Amino acid sequence: MEEARVDKWLWAVRIFKTRSIATDACKKGRVAVGGTVVKPSRMIHVGDIVSVRKPPIEYSFRVIQLLGSRVGAKRVEEFMQNVTPREQYELLELQRVSGFVDRAKGLGRPTKKDRRDLDQFAEELPEGIEIFDWDEEWD
Repeated sequence: MEEARVDKWLWAVRIFKTRSIATDACKKGRVAVGGTVVKPSRMIHVGDIVSVRKPPIEYSFRVIQLLGSRVGAKRVEEFMQNVTPREQYELLELQRVSGFVDRAKGLGRPTKKDRRDLDQFAEELPEGIEIFDWDEEWD
Protein backbone atom coordinates (compact mmCIF):
# COMPACT_ATOMS: atom_id res chain seq x y z
CA MET A 1 0.00 0.00 0.00
CA GLU A 2 1.21 3.48 -0.85
CA GLU A 3 -1.56 5.41 0.88
CA ALA A 4 -4.49 4.83 3.24
CA ARG A 5 -7.44 6.79 4.59
CA VAL A 6 -6.61 8.50 7.87
CA ASP A 7 -9.79 7.34 9.64
CA LYS A 8 -9.23 3.74 8.59
CA TRP A 9 -5.58 3.84 9.68
CA LEU A 10 -6.47 5.32 13.10
CA TRP A 11 -8.97 2.52 13.62
CA ALA A 12 -6.59 -0.17 12.33
CA VAL A 13 -3.78 0.80 14.75
CA ARG A 14 -6.24 0.94 17.66
CA ILE A 15 -6.18 4.67 18.36
CA PHE A 16 -9.99 4.53 18.25
CA LYS A 17 -12.24 1.63 19.18
CA THR A 18 -14.40 1.84 16.05
CA ARG A 19 -13.96 3.34 12.62
CA SER A 20 -17.05 5.49 13.05
CA ILE A 21 -15.53 7.05 16.18
CA ALA A 22 -12.36 7.78 14.19
CA THR A 23 -14.46 9.34 11.42
CA ASP A 24 -16.35 11.52 13.92
CA ALA A 25 -13.07 12.69 15.45
CA CYS A 26 -11.87 13.77 11.99
CA LYS A 27 -15.14 15.58 11.29
CA LYS A 28 -14.92 17.43 14.62
CA GLY A 29 -11.41 18.68 13.81
CA ARG A 30 -9.58 16.56 16.38
CA VAL A 31 -7.24 14.88 13.87
CA ALA A 32 -4.44 16.65 12.02
CA VAL A 33 -1.78 15.46 9.58
CA GLY A 34 1.35 17.59 9.50
CA GLY A 35 -0.39 20.30 11.53
CA THR A 36 -3.39 20.58 9.18
CA VAL A 37 -6.85 19.46 10.30
CA VAL A 38 -8.06 16.77 7.92
CA LYS A 39 -11.26 15.13 6.77
CA PRO A 40 -11.76 11.37 7.28
CA SER A 41 -11.08 10.64 3.61
CA ARG A 42 -7.61 12.24 3.63
CA MET A 43 -4.93 9.87 2.39
CA ILE A 44 -1.81 9.47 4.52
CA HIS A 45 1.63 8.20 3.54
CA VAL A 46 4.54 6.56 5.32
CA GLY A 47 6.42 9.16 7.39
CA ASP A 48 3.44 11.43 8.04
CA ILE A 49 2.86 12.72 11.58
CA VAL A 50 -0.76 12.22 12.67
CA SER A 51 -1.94 14.26 15.68
CA VAL A 52 -5.02 13.22 17.61
CA ARG A 53 -6.55 15.55 20.22
CA LYS A 54 -8.13 13.63 23.08
CA PRO A 55 -8.59 16.24 25.80
CA PRO A 56 -6.68 17.16 27.83
CA ILE A 57 -3.71 16.18 25.62
CA GLU A 58 -2.77 15.84 21.97
CA TYR A 59 -1.14 12.58 20.93
CA SER A 60 1.24 12.45 17.94
CA PHE A 61 2.10 9.35 15.91
CA ARG A 62 4.52 8.78 13.03
CA VAL A 63 3.23 6.44 10.32
CA ILE A 64 5.75 3.61 9.84
CA GLN A 65 3.61 1.30 7.69
CA LEU A 66 0.18 1.52 6.14
CA LEU A 67 -2.45 -1.15 6.53
CA GLY A 68 -5.98 -1.82 5.42
CA SER A 69 -7.34 -3.98 8.23
CA ARG A 70 -7.21 -3.91 12.01
CA VAL A 71 -4.22 -5.56 13.69
CA GLY A 72 -3.69 -7.11 17.09
CA ALA A 73 -2.50 -4.92 19.93
CA LYS A 74 0.90 -6.62 20.01
CA ARG A 75 1.59 -5.72 16.36
CA VAL A 76 0.67 -2.01 16.59
CA GLU A 77 4.30 -0.95 17.16
CA GLU A 78 5.18 -2.23 13.66
CA PHE A 79 2.85 0.33 12.07
CA MET A 80 3.27 3.50 14.14
CA GLN A 81 5.67 5.27 16.47
CA ASN A 82 4.39 7.38 19.35
CA VAL A 83 6.12 10.77 19.14
CA THR A 84 3.95 12.59 21.68
CA PRO A 85 6.00 15.21 23.58
CA ARG A 86 6.60 14.46 27.25
CA GLU A 87 4.95 17.79 28.20
CA GLN A 88 1.61 16.41 27.01
CA TYR A 89 1.86 13.45 29.39
CA GLU A 90 2.80 15.85 32.20
CA LEU A 91 -0.47 17.72 31.52
CA LEU A 92 -2.35 14.45 31.84
CA GLU A 93 -0.64 13.68 35.15
CA LEU A 94 -1.28 17.21 36.40
CA GLN A 95 -4.99 16.89 35.69
CA ARG A 96 -5.12 13.50 37.39
CA VAL A 97 -3.45 14.92 40.52
CA SER A 98 -5.59 18.08 40.59
CA GLY A 99 -8.46 16.09 42.09
CA PHE A 100 -11.92 17.51 42.51
CA VAL A 101 -11.06 21.02 41.27
CA ASP A 102 -11.88 20.09 37.67
CA ARG A 103 -14.80 17.85 38.59
CA ALA A 104 -16.58 16.78 35.41
CA LYS A 105 -20.31 17.27 35.14
CA GLY A 106 -22.26 14.16 35.98
CA LEU A 107 -19.78 12.57 38.40
CA GLY A 108 -22.30 12.79 41.20
CA ARG A 109 -22.15 14.32 44.61
CA PRO A 110 -18.87 15.25 46.27
CA THR A 111 -17.41 12.67 48.63
CA LYS A 112 -16.81 13.34 52.33
CA LYS A 113 -13.18 14.10 51.55
CA ASP A 114 -14.21 16.59 48.86
CA ARG A 115 -16.55 18.27 51.33
CA ARG A 116 -13.82 18.53 53.97
CA ASP A 117 -11.45 20.02 51.40
CA LEU A 118 -14.10 22.57 50.40
CA ASP A 119 -14.71 23.49 54.05
CA GLN A 120 -10.99 23.90 54.63
CA PHE A 121 -10.70 26.10 51.54
CA ALA A 122 -13.60 28.27 52.76
CA GLU A 123 -11.96 28.73 56.19
CA GLU A 124 -8.76 30.00 54.56
CA LEU A 125 -10.48 32.86 52.68
CA PRO A 126 -9.09 36.37 53.40
CA GLU A 127 -10.91 38.81 55.65
CA GLY A 128 -13.96 40.52 54.17
CA ILE A 129 -14.91 37.70 51.81
CA GLU A 130 -17.93 35.77 52.96
CA ILE A 131 -19.59 32.71 51.58
CA PHE A 132 -23.34 32.99 51.15
CA ASP A 133 -25.24 31.02 53.77
CA TRP A 134 -28.22 29.32 52.12
CA ASP A 135 -29.91 28.81 55.48
CA GLU A 136 -30.52 32.53 55.91
CA GLU A 137 -34.00 33.93 55.46
CA TRP A 138 -34.67 36.05 52.37
CA ASP A 139 -37.28 38.30 53.96
